[in-house]
Amino acid sequence: MKYALAFTALLATPALAGPDPESLSDGLAPGEWQAVLDAAEGQTVYWNAWGGSTTTNAFIAWVGDRVKEEYGVTLEHVKLSDTADAVSRVLSEQQAGQDTEGAVDLIWINGPNFASMKGQDLLFGPFAESLPNWQYVDVENKDVQTDFTLPVEGYEAPWAMAQVVFIYDEARLPEPPRSMPALLDWAAANPGRFTFPQPPDFLGSTFLKQALIDLSGDNPALAKPVEAADYDAVTSDLWAFIDALTPNLWRQGRAYPQTGPRQLQLIADGEVDLAISFSPGEASTAIANNELPPTARTYVLEGGTIGNASFVAIPYNSSVKSGAMVVANFLMSPEAQVRAQDPEVLGYGTVLSMDKLSEDDRAAFEALDLGVATLSPAELGKALPEPHPSWMTRLTEDWIARHGVKE
Repeated sequence: MKYALAFTALLATPALAGPDPESLSDGLAPGEWQAVLDAAEGQTVYWNAWGGSTTTNAFIAWVGDRVKEEYGVTLEHVKLSDTADAVSRVLSEQQAGQDTEGAVDLIWINGPNFASMKGQDLLFGPFAESLPNWQYVDVENKDVQTDFTLPVEGYEAPWAMAQVVFIYDEARLPEPPRSMPALLDWAAANPGRFTFPQPPDFLGSTFLKQALIDLSGDNPALAKPVEAADYDAVTSDLWAFIDALTPNLWRQGRAYPQTGPRQLQLIADGEVDLAISFSPGEASTAIANNELPPTARTYVLEGGTIGNASFVAIPYNSSVKSGAMVVANFLMSPEAQVRAQDPEVLGYGTVLSMDKLSEDDRAAFEALDLGVATLSPAELGKALPEPHPSWMTRLTEDWIARHGVKE
């Protein structure tokens, strides 16, 4: 992509010209990374990231404190309700010829939004695999080099691992349903006790994908663009399931929680018994923060659940790419990763390989109490791959047309 050449420009300081872009895949030499650090000092990075969780917001604030203290970089969290808003901002700037001084410097992104930005040359890079902390990333066992089937190619840096789990209160629901057909039967017998966030909320759209995978037997067509599939045939069981489920949802499907945290509040208030989450440690974190009762637990479906990595990317027209890379690199540091995995902070899965860490860093991970509601890696099982991003877009559009709440 054409913006790979921008790496040289951002490092072109009087003290040191940037590295040859063709050598970026081999990593940066120590002096070259020092040039990035020198350029980053004093920069303000606007990180556009979902702002719907107080725990996530607090973690981002901590990251800001640390990069300010360590590197002299000021981090401003631009709180988003929909990542697509930031993507649209960058696209509008590109169309207006604003190729520098962009409003977005770093973006928490994956899936369809990544596909859109990469496909329209809106991303700077490749940069991720040249960052110093990439050496610790578990590229052998974790899916950190593809995003919803699309090769990342260094245009995103991973910072958290996620897998779908379902949260329930075992005091009220000792045996939760462990497949989508079982969920439908349970909902019919217990109307009003289940809901999911309203698409296009990410978790709501994820529920649609998870249901499709479970009901279709992980059809291989899902790994390819939706346009290449017989969409009606692949999704017929899904829409029959959704049509039957909707009248038995909370408020008869006439209203939906807007976010994942709102689901947890419904469980805590005793209004529903199940919630979908993309963080295996979220329930333990919510228990620690008194947001869920201590009897909350998590489980995965018998056929497995979707997993993916969360990434950060740098728009092509950011004028503080050095600062943005410093933040991305810090997010992959053992310090940031162990804090993110702590259930009293976030409870996110790490992108790092324990075998690549120092003895002290490995010990810090091993000392974590992941919480009573957090499944072990064996209990989680191997995560199912995400469908091609075009499926999420199409499913969301179709759900809105079929069942979206009318204003």
